[in-house]
Amino acid sequence: MNKQKTNDMTVGNPVRLIIQFMIPMFLGNIFQQFYNIVDSIVAGQFIGVDALAAIGSTGSLMFFVTGWLNGLSSGFAIIVAQMFGAKKYDDMRHFVAMSIYLMFGFAAAMTIGFLVFNVPILRLMNSPADLMGDVAGYMGIIYAGLLVTAAYNTLAAFLRALGDSKSPLYFLIISAGINVVLDIVLIRFAGMGVEGCAYATVIAQGVSAICCLVYIKKKYPILHLEKKNFELRKGSMSKLMILGIPMGLQFSITATIIVQSAVNIYGATYMAGFSAAGKIQNVIGMVAVSMGATIATYVGQNRGAGRMDRVKQGVKYSWIMLLVWSVVEMALVYFGGKYFTYLFISPSQTDVVQVSVIYFRTVFWAYPFLCTIFVFRNALQGMGYGMVPMLGGVFELVARTLIVVLVAWRIQWPGSQH
Repeated sequence: MNKQKTNDMTVGNPVRLIIQFMIPMFLGNIFQQFYNIVDSIVAGQFIGVDALAAIGSTGSLMFFVTGWLNGLSSGFAIIVAQMFGAKKYDDMRHFVAMSIYLMFGFAAAMTIGFLVFNVPILRLMNSPADLMGDVAGYMGIIYAGLLVTAAYNTLAAFLRALGDSKSPLYFLIISAGINVVLDIVLIRFAGMGVEGCAYATVIAQGVSAICCLVYIKKKYPILHLEKKNFELRKGSMSKLMILGIPMGLQFSITATIIVQSAVNIYGATYMAGFSAAGKIQNVIGMVAVSMGATIATYVGQNRGAGRMDRVKQGVKYSWIMLLVWSVVEMALVYFGGKYFTYLFISPSQTDVVQVSVIYFRTVFWAYPFLCTIFVFRNALQGMGYGMVPMLGGVFELVARTLIVVLVAWRIQWPGSQH
């Protein structure tokens, strides 16, 4: 039997462990973003601005939907990490089995619900009528593949709970390459339009899920489940839900779906500019996201092992590192944002580029605060406290909504002079 390559984060230098875990986590998150980014690049370059606007306008909705699944799996994995840190391996496998039950149920329900209400949701988001067919077709295929998305997120979360952030990265690199090839083949040569992008995304995610499953089967006997692991125990589901649901809500309700709804009113140019800027910000901001996920695993393992001294050290050092990164982030988007936009659209589309520049120069100052949120919110999650981070997400959602209502919809942005 092959020995599993677990990474015990309860011993060793906290800074070294955090950085070693975070870098593959960051690269993995980048490649996971890669799906929608490549879809946008290929569509923008080979089909045009309307196609970029159509796929781009789905970014916040996809983040809302997949963020819920990602948050759920991450929340469930915190308990797995705690059991691993405490060396309670039978309990760990039981919670893995219960997580599979719950993720399958949530993904199936979401698939049915979103497919039924696909067009009504897009109308609520003010999707332009001339883009409705492309947007609805793209999202319909994404919804049909949510079980695949849930499978990858769940299996990757289990690996990360055991301290392995490298394997999910390797599988994402493979699937990202497949996504690029399929995007070009299905759009450039098969003439499938934006729906080809969606098919490419689902197929590529399916490959990454299969890779995770095969790897766990061969390399992680500690995660091999038996029939007894699937037997329900009193309180098991509720323990998982206490962490999973708040984290799922935290991931999903902070999506910019409210802001996207306001932007959609102004048509394809503003949708394309907002889309390009948002994707660039997501990539640059992925360092903070990855550090937050790292802290959740680190704190979870050390909390399970009763090493609160290491919990405090890890949180402090992570916060310092992210504050330094936030300064770099601010400089990148303020001075280089316009040039990053050229990845998605031709420099000749000056109106689209200008929208992106306005976006960057409006939000750049908030990065240090965002980095702080990621560290402490995920540290609380790793400790097993889900409600306070969720309430913080709710407050953020309320604030976004108020700003949109009081400011964005009152400004005649298309006719303003910049």
